[in-house]
Amino acid sequence: MLLTIKVILAVRFEEKESVSGVQQLKSSVQKGIRTKLVDQYPHLEGYVDLVLPKKDTYRIVKCHDHIEILANSAGELLFFRHREGPWVPTLRLLHKYPFILPWEQVDKGAIRFVLSGANIMCPGLTSPGAQMSAVVKGTIVAVMAEGKQHALAVGVTALSTEEIAKVNKGIGIENYHYLNDGLWQMKPVK
Repeated sequence: MLLTIKVILAVRFEEKESVSGVQQLKSSVQKGIRTKLVDQYPHLEGYVDLVLPKKDTYRIVKCHDHIEILANSAGELLFFRHREGPWVPTLRLLHKYPFILPWEQVDKGAIRFVLSGANIMCPGLTSPGAQMSAVVKGTIVAVMAEGKQHALAVGVTALSTEEIAKVNKGIGIENYHYLNDGLWQMKPVK
């Protein structure tokens, strides 16, 4: 599943080709999604009415390969998921509300690789200039960079931070969505 979502998001999203349908959500479904998001992202609790106002209408943008994107009435892409997996915030949303996700910071040398869609390797998270928040395996995290203000990517930890520091070899974070990928380039969906 992780590899599939990365490959799909890395390809440039074209509304005609990638989007297979848009469905407006009933208020009961919207309420369920809001509840799931607050459960999944506890830091979002005080801001859920700013991110997902109750009076707004939301749509699910269905894309090929079972990708769903949650969009508000203005067409802003807020969260995405693969099949029935967890909702993952888009980078645009993360730039507005950077406290939603725990941060993992890579060193300067990893920036160009992250921006080309590469997974984040353990040495890039343990070298000088890198910092890690204590998280368990499978946590959705914001990938920050040394000396940069905004997140470069959103990913899922392949190992806990304790294991990353101990092993210091292999993939530490699987890159789901990064600056200038297909999802970043996608226009608001009307």
